[in-house]
Amino acid sequence: MKKIKNYVLVGAFVVATLFVIAADHIDAPAVAGGTSDITDFYAFQGENTDNLVFVANVQGLLSPKKTNSAHFDQNIMIEFNIDTDGDAVEDLVIQAAPRGNRMFFRGPVVPNETGTITTHDPGIETTVNSVKITKYGQDAIIENADGMTFFAGPRDDPFFFDFTQYTAILAGNASSFNAEGNDTFAGTNVMSVVVEVPKDMLGDSDTINTWVETKRRQ
Repeated sequence: MKKIKNYVLVGAFVVATLFVIAADHIDAPAVAGGTSDITDFYAFQGENTDNLVFVANVQGLLSPKKTNSAHFDQNIMIEFNIDTDGDAVEDLVIQAAPRGNRMFFRGPVVPNETGTITTHDPGIETTVNSVKITKYGQDAIIENADGMTFFAGPRDDPFFFDFTQYTAILAGNASSFNAEGNDTFAGTNVMSVVVEVPKDMLGDSDTINTWVETKRRQ
């Protein structure tokens, strides 16, 4: 699988304490508005403090009408990359790939190849879990297996940003954001993939770097 978009979160976070968010709703023409376009990446400590939650949102700015017909691209894999030794190279990956009406998850596993190309070796024994993809307007379908929790489906865009006020600030017509701004993304949705993982499955490092990629089947 060849990478078509790489969204890298610069820096590291302490898995015990710090909440990390990265967002990118306005993208390059090659991927903007496409099924591989990453809008948000979240990594944070779960309600169970022994767990970490990874969230990748794709296909941003979906109206309710478009959300009803939106789907995960069968040729696109979402890959969560986890660097445990600080060299900015993934030591572990969690891969999510749709097949039919289910999202299949592989990992966390050591990748057999790092960087922009991902290959699958059928001889490697790894546990593959899956969850039925939730349809728009349906209650969230969540699966638990091997200590992990999985979800895939449409969600309300969680990112809050007052783009109008931001533009006014850039133009010199305002000096700051309002205490209660207007959410530019209100009423829009994303296609979301969520996996919650026990920390002890991610090695024994106190800090990790993490980023998400979408990769297209070749």
